[in-house]
Amino acid sequence: MDLNYIFSFIPFLFTLGASAASITDENKPAPPPNIIIILMDDMGYADPVCYGGGPYQTPNIDKLAAQGLRFTDFYAAQPICTASRSALLTGCYPTRIGISGAIDHNAKFALNPDEQTIAELLKSKGYKTGMVGKWHLGHKEPYLPLQNGFDEFYGLPYSNDMWAYDYEGKKWQDSTFWRAQYPPLPLIEGNKTVKIIDSFDGQDQLTTDYTNRAVSFIKRNKNNPFFLYLAHAMVHVPLGVSEKFKGKSGAGMFGDVMEEVDWSVGEVMKTLEQNHLLENTIVIFTSDNGPWLTFGNHAGSTGGLREGKATIFDGGLKVPCIISWPGHVKPATVSNQLLTNMDLLPTIVNITQAAKPTKKIDGIDFTELLLGNTQSTPRDELAYYHNKNNLKAIRKGKWKLVFPAETETYEAPATIGGDRYPGKYATVKVPLALYNLAIDPGEDRDLKDQYPEIVKQLQQVADKYRRTLGDGLNNMEGTEIRPAAQL
Repeated sequence: MDLNYIFSFIPFLFTLGASAASITDENKPAPPPNIIIILMDDMGYADPVCYGGGPYQTPNIDKLAAQGLRFTDFYAAQPICTASRSALLTGCYPTRIGISGAIDHNAKFALNPDEQTIAELLKSKGYKTGMVGKWHLGHKEPYLPLQNGFDEFYGLPYSNDMWAYDYEGKKWQDSTFWRAQYPPLPLIEGNKTVKIIDSFDGQDQLTTDYTNRAVSFIKRNKNNPFFLYLAHAMVHVPLGVSEKFKGKSGAGMFGDVMEEVDWSVGEVMKTLEQNHLLENTIVIFTSDNGPWLTFGNHAGSTGGLREGKATIFDGGLKVPCIISWPGHVKPATVSNQLLTNMDLLPTIVNITQAAKPTKKIDGIDFTELLLGNTQSTPRDELAYYHNKNNLKAIRKGKWKLVFPAETETYEAPATIGGDRYPGKYATVKVPLALYNLAIDPGEDRDLKDQYPEIVKQLQQVADKYRRTLGDGLNNMEGTEIRPAAQL
């Protein structure tokens, strides 16, 4: 056979092989996306600059919003730490799973190991799972993150103010005072205490320390699908900020802290970009509840929403939420659809094709909305539970009905503190009231007398929740309550 004839086929064969490889690559399913949840502590709705904050700067958070979807009607399931975090990780109303309040070292309950967390569901799909930061769902084994689906944990078991130090950073002198009885604040790695936080200097290092751990986790798992839950200590009091940001914002200590947590977001995003992970990573930025306003200039802003943390008015529950997923989520978009942190779990499960929870949850999948279907309205209702299981308000569409109850308030006769020192809460009785949140986000104008038929409709919606999840205000036990773990 003519050798020239044979050699003339060689380029064709290489081209054919390259084409076949290209077809194979195109048909190969895309790897499941990495998931990063960055959860801030007590960050108010209007604290990031892209939500109206300042005069400090948050360029990295703003950039995240510019390349993704920013939500303007996103809620925590409850306005306080432990309850809110349980909702985020399980997709359930906290009262469904027996969780309430903000637990500490004296807690008699914890998240039940029978509940399935985002970490457990993704781990069963082959994800590497890591948590950095504040856990707050059980302070000791067997209720720490490693027993709830995480491969790694580095952080605090509960809030950074749950220690025996006063507002000057000194040990409380009155040993009978309840805060003086806190044990040393433990920084835990895995299940073991590796350091004690016993000064403001220790608090100052938390944001940098957590960021370095998060970056390390991403780098070590860049070849695996991973889930990173970065739950910052800030901007919860006592505020802590490293030397590289201290006094630099020109907006006081709160501004310094905001600029450092913004830097942290930037470090995470830079690491994704450097490791070619940006387009295959969903980054979710949000907060556990509204600002702790009693701390004055050491607290954030609701942007004119009523009240703050630990109340069922929207200043306590409406929080910033930004989701970025380049190539999938349309950049620089804004949604005013009602959503909650409970809705993250079913959405993540759908996108990653992980196994669905075996028990009933309350979260609603909003994948269609996330991917650009602006007509999608995944959620139309929200039950505002607080305390152990008190149903204090109900929302349907634009309408919110607040039920008569005692509530904490930041308004007079409450006082507001500042410079590390808190003011004092007051307690007031609020009457039945109806608000149209579309035109009255500050919940200032009661419309119950003008719209009695809306009041009746919302009472009927509330009754549905009372039957299934209970209502302490009406001494009702729910039919669908699952117990927390008892310590």
